[in-house]
Amino acid sequence: MYSTKSVGLGFAVFSAVTFGGSGPFAKALIGAGFSPEQAAWLRILGAAALLVPLALAFRGSAGLRAARASWKALVLYGLTGIAGCQTLFFIAASRLPVGVALMLEFSGPVLVVAWLKFGQKVAVPRTAAVGVGIALIGLATVVEIWSGVQIDAVGLIAGLAAAACQATYFILIEKLTGAADPLVMTAAGSVVGAVVLTAISAPWGIPWHALVDTIAIGDRHAPGWVLAGWLIVVSTVVAYLAGAAAVQRLSAAIGGAVAYVEVVAASIFAWILLNETLRTNQIIGGVIVLAGAFVAQSSVGKVAPPEIPDTDITPDPRHPEVLDPAGL
Repeated sequence: MYSTKSVGLGFAVFSAVTFGGSGPFAKALIGAGFSPEQAAWLRILGAAALLVPLALAFRGSAGLRAARASWKALVLYGLTGIAGCQTLFFIAASRLPVGVALMLEFSGPVLVVAWLKFGQKVAVPRTAAVGVGIALIGLATVVEIWSGVQIDAVGLIAGLAAAACQATYFILIEKLTGAADPLVMTAAGSVVGAVVLTAISAPWGIPWHALVDTIAIGDRHAPGWVLAGWLIVVSTVVAYLAGAAAVQRLSAAIGGAVAYVEVVAASIFAWILLNETLRTNQIIGGVIVLAGAFVAQSSVGKVAPPEIPDTDITPDPRHPEVLDPAGL
């Protein structure tokens, strides 16, 4: 019998590989006339259309109660982990090589360390600061800062914003463990993401004819609906469910660390499907970024919450609100 951690590790690797295929397929749709926002909207709406009936069928009223109880976290999860992360990555990937866009997105642990240190005032291990420093050196190498930033500025900003959303994604999944299972979580998040993107993607302007046309993907061609189907079913529904299942069996830190396999998978997909290759400096810088982010991610997982002083307070039956200020 496989241990929970072994199963979680398998889910994490599988999730990373399936996520890795999203970039090339989305880039092909964007090349056929979709905007990055429209490609993300189609992806998320399709996922919601598949996941909501499954959640209702297999979770029923219990799933609705779980979603209602955790609605604030699920809304934030849909805004950042699904809508924000996917849309910003597609914007970055439309302007940069897929591998570079993912390298930027996976600098998320750097932002987690900064948030813990300066936002939450939590003492983080020294290795976390070392990881941040390594990642920043790698990022400078990717953009070749010594010769002036040659990388597309919008793509760079979108990639870093996707990193912030990705970091939030892992943190929220861990917080939702035990409150909502992966199916309910992904279904609810997809609904939120689809609703939000409807307002900004102008779906009425989507070139729907592209879905029945033959679309170029590198030197190959395929019907648009095949590319959209892969993007929705494999790189979204399957990938998100497997990722959530992995983190709930491991932790946000370990799940995030294993997710770096996605960068390798995406680079291989982009090389095979789009003939995209990276310059030597981008490869070297990317390896440095991932190494630093991995160190930072691992260190974040070791951070313990601040200790609460052990005080012996005897409740006064005349004033119960002393221990329960909210009166609950």
